[in-house]
Amino acid sequence: MLALGVLILTLIVGTSLWLVRENSVYSDEVAQIRQVRSAAADLLSTLQDAETGQRGFLLTLDRKYLDPYHIAIAGFSERRQRLRNATNDVSLYSGSMVPLDSAIDAKLKELSSTVTLASQGQMADALAIVRSDAGNAAMAVARSTLTGLIASTDDRLRVIVTEQLNAAANLQWVTVGGAIAIVIVVGGAILIIIQHVRELSRAQRELEVLNVGLEERVSERTEDLMRANQEIQRFAYIVTHDLRAPLVNIMGFLSELETSLKAVTAYVLADDRAPSEEEIREARLAVEEDLPEAVNFIRSSTRKMDSLINAILKISRDGRRKLAPERIDLKASLETAAASVRHQIAASDGTVEIDVRVPSLVTDRFSLDQIFGNVFDNAVKYRSPARPLDLRVRAVPAGKGRVQIDIKDNGRGIGKADLERVFELFRRAGEQDQAGEGIGLAYVRSLIRNLGGDVTVDSAEGVGSTFTLVLPADLSTIIKAET
Repeated sequence: MLALGVLILTLIVGTSLWLVRENSVYSDEVAQIRQVRSAAADLLSTLQDAETGQRGFLLTLDRKYLDPYHIAIAGFSERRQRLRNATNDVSLYSGSMVPLDSAIDAKLKELSSTVTLASQGQMADALAIVRSDAGNAAMAVARSTLTGLIASTDDRLRVIVTEQLNAAANLQWVTVGGAIAIVIVVGGAILIIIQHVRELSRAQRELEVLNVGLEERVSERTEDLMRANQEIQRFAYIVTHDLRAPLVNIMGFLSELETSLKAVTAYVLADDRAPSEEEIREARLAVEEDLPEAVNFIRSSTRKMDSLINAILKISRDGRRKLAPERIDLKASLETAAASVRHQIAASDGTVEIDVRVPSLVTDRFSLDQIFGNVFDNAVKYRSPARPLDLRVRAVPAGKGRVQIDIKDNGRGIGKADLERVFELFRRAGEQDQAGEGIGLAYVRSLIRNLGGDVTVDSAEGVGSTFTLVLPADLSTIIKAET
């Protein structure tokens, strides 16, 4: 009886899976058809907006009517490509694209030429093009094709909805039959279940113990990594502190060299004796050009070394700073960091979008502000000159006790070979046309690892970059007080 019940259940489950699969196929087709319909409607609306702007301008010669025209033209290529992509895999609609493309090209040409001629004062020529009715004919073909696509998708959607309702009804009957079969099978299987309940409960308790131990081990490993990171920072502090001593001596000798140079200059240029003209020429050349050039070179080199050492000291000092975990409003912190660069983004018509689905986290405020500030500054510094900067930030939970923050931009991007290199100290990628020493992202990684998290980047040249920050939701649970 139990075997028969299992067989019946298997048949019911198989039938249910088949019906679910059919419903999934219908859902996929609905999604694809909706994409086609949405793309067709958007393209038709954009084309109509462009035509409306053209007509308003031709009637009034008021350039404010060109605003909708320019907006429509700017977004036209993207909407047109979206329709192409949506119809590529649907043979029912892809055949409509050839006449549609021809009609759209003709209409866009008519719009562009009339607006250009009218802007140049050649109103008669512009009106002659309009009266030729070629643009109206092209618009009629485009409108007819797009409305036909919309109507065709609506008809197909109605058919699919009917088929889905039928499948749902069949699934309901199968489900009812399955429920009856389950009741029968449960009666025969209940004895077997009772025999295994105790073993299952014991196994569950063992699993819970293992999970608790696993969390403790993960916490211990995290603390070990944090301690190792702090050791590296302390080592960097010692090394750089020792390097500064000879650097100070060099800079002191530079001051003495400048003082000596003044005395030598006064002596050589005084002409108190009668040296040969060759000696005078060489002495003047050394005093006026060679020695100052050497002094300037040494000074610039030492200043460079000093700035690099100060950068290392900054990372070391911040890494050795005692962390002070506190509850932080993540959205407010991100908005504050974005506000510091918003004027630079707005200057190029850029936008900032922040989507936070984590109300708060417990971490070190100073480190978090430094991390956000450096990543945002980096996005602004390496934005693409070809387009406005679009900066998007999204924060979501990332598993138990973790928070993931994605900071995405549409800037220059980073080559695949340099994705890890950009986090190394004094290493930079791409065209070196911006000021800096290459410490920003190294500083970010040092800070975030000191908080028990990590940072990675996914990027493509010419497309943009996405920096992914992963942090513990509560730093106080994994950090130990310094002794």
